[in-house]
Order: sequence, then structure tokens, then C-alpha cells
Amino acid sequence: MEGTPAGRRAPAPGDPRIRRLQRAALVVAGLNLAYFFVEFSVAAAIGSASLMADAVDFLEDAAINVLIVLAAALPLATRALAGRAMALLILIPAAVAAWQVVQKALEPAPPDVIALVATAGGAAVVNLVSALLLARHRTTAGSIGRAAFLSARNDVLVNIAVIAMGLVTWLTRSGWPDVVLGVVIVAIALHAAWEVWEAAGEERLLAKQLPRA
Repeated sequence: MEGTPAGRRAPAPGDPRIRRLQRAALVVAGLNLAYFFVEFSVAAAIGSASLMADAVDFLEDAAINVLIVLAAALPLATRALAGRAMALLILIPAAVAAWQVVQKALEPAPPDVIALVATAGGAAVVNLVSALLLARHRTTAGSIGRAAFLSARNDVLVNIAVIAMGLVTWLTRSGWPDVVLGVVIVAIALHAAWEVWEAAGEERLLAKQLPRA
């Protein structure tokens, strides 16, 4: 757990570390928004539930990083509230993935493997770059920095899983691997949301202990 340790004051508004986090988050938001359109279009064309869920996750990541740009310089107590709001945002792709899983289970036709693997590979590159940009800032603003880093890191794992699922689909000629991966995406999103929620709770407690944050 990498919440703000008790007794340690988080960077104040105007701190250079906050400004660096905001710049990194702005770049990551742009990357995620751009690739959302790419992945959404491919997912709709080939009928992949896991790829569609991952595309929605790109949109969610863009929203989280825009929120970081706006909220990273806020006082500690307000950042705790923003962190909990982002934990709830992480649940959005989980809900979409769950719906896609149900739809795909009713008609488990295999998606186009080449398009799926190529698109997931591009997504992995975007998410890896995002994770590297945010890694140094993951403790800068408590739950806010943690939310951004966790989301990017988890997305790299999801993209690798999508690529592996594509290979299994090619071997089995079945749409069920796409369904199974949808369940995995839901589980990862729920775990990330819980970690961010806990980190925000730590910040809320710390804010009560400090005269000003």
C-alpha cells in the first residue's frame, strides 16, 4: 500500500513536484484519449468484448488524468475526496466489461485475431509509456498520483492478457477466451478501485490530524 504515510505532510499546492505530476498527467490524458478512438473503432469492427472494455478503460484513464491536472494542487482533505471520486471512476470500465461479457456469452463468436493482437499491442505501448511517465509521481499527491499509476500499470497487464487471449482464440477458434478475459478485466478494475479508495481514506485521516494540509 502506498498511501500518504501518517505524520508526513503531502506536497503543498505550488510545490514543483505537483507541477511535474500535472504535466505528466496532461500528456498521459492526451495519449489515452487518442488511443480510445483507435481501440473503440477496432473493437466495434471485430466484435471483441475484451477490446471494447479496454477501449472504455482508455477513456476512463483520460478522465482520471484530467482530474489529476485539476485536483493535484488542492489541499490534502480535498485530494482525499478526489481520490475517492477516482476510485469510483475506475468502476466504470468494470461495469462496461461486465455488460460486454454477458453479451458475448450469449453469442461467443471469435473476434478477428490479427486485428485484436495488433490493437492490443499498440495499447500496451501507450499504457507502458503512461506508466513510466507516472511512476515517479505515484506518491507525490497520495491517492491521486496512485490512482493514475495503478490504472496505467494494470492496463499494461490487461493488454498482455488480451494478446495472449488472441493467441488462444486462434488455436481454439472459440469466442469464450474473450468472455473469460472480460471477467479478468472486471476483477482488475475492482482491485484497483479498492486500493485507491483505501489510499484516499488514509489521506482523509491524515487531513484530520493536520491543522492545515
